[in-house]
Amino acid sequence: MTPALEPVRRIAAYAVCTGGSGRVLLVRASTRSGTPGAWSLPGGAVDHGEDPNHTVVRESAAETGLSITVTGLRDVLADMRALPHRGVTIHTDRLIYAASVRGGTLVDRVGQPTDLARWHTLDEAKGLPLRPFTANALGLPPGSIDMRPDETPDFPSFYAAPGPDGLHRAQRFAAYAVATDPAGRVLLTRVAAGYPGAGCWHLPGGGTDFGEQPGEALLRELVEETGQAGRLVSLLGVASHRDAASLGPEGYPIDWHGVRAFYRVAVETPVIPKVADVGGSTDAARWFPVEELRGLPDDAITEVTADAVRAAFPEQPQP
Repeated sequence: MTPALEPVRRIAAYAVCTGGSGRVLLVRASTRSGTPGAWSLPGGAVDHGEDPNHTVVRESAAETGLSITVTGLRDVLADMRALPHRGVTIHTDRLIYAASVRGGTLVDRVGQPTDLARWHTLDEAKGLPLRPFTANALGLPPGSIDMRPDETPDFPSFYAAPGPDGLHRAQRFAAYAVATDPAGRVLLTRVAAGYPGAGCWHLPGGGTDFGEQPGEALLRELVEETGQAGRLVSLLGVASHRDAASLGPEGYPIDWHGVRAFYRVAVETPVIPKVADVGGSTDAARWFPVEELRGLPDDAITEVTADAVRAAFPEQPQP
């Protein structure tokens, strides 16, 4: 049994860099880490306000000595890890990117959480003690290096704490849906009064719970906010947004950083939208034909919704 541990959340970004002969770039955890000797993808924690695309480039350079370019998003997943020697249980939302190497030279590090960076074939990687998320990303059998907590801690999806400048700050991971029905309509929700963006139409979804996978969280939120049962189709992308002085129901400014994963979701048997979570951040939901949605004024929908809809439904050029 693991002892009662303090819950901690973080967001992290990692790179799957492949080289000649199908080799993949991996880094080894040093004795300063919680799992010394374990191998994982290069990457690390997203700083407050930092775009995860920048995180993975910065962390990979620091851990390997190589400069990389992000070429795509491969996956988004979450896991829990108990670290009794630190007295914490960490929930990490991990963004897995595909990347290519621009240049540089592999370096070894002393006195850092990782100490080696090496290229390995997948056959070689199978024989290494891999962190579970790394094995998952590479399609290899999962390892048992990480210690899971006996119970999932109770921890809010939105948590603000005083920052170094005295202003409260919050970093939140959330999952949102570009949800469509068989008629091609798009499901949107309206932001309730007292919340940032009040009165604007927004994508259904919200913050994930401690220990919850983003896809599972999204389908749960879809039911709570709109009454719809959905099916995940594909991961569309990830967006990062910072509001340095957000005002919400808390009544005081919060330096807020949101990282959002967007999914395409199919609602195969749509029903009349009904908000079940009364008193929350959503006060209405409805289906929009795509053309009506495109005709909404800019101030009627949130910026992230506009970006996601443009990505999911690009306008066709006129012949």
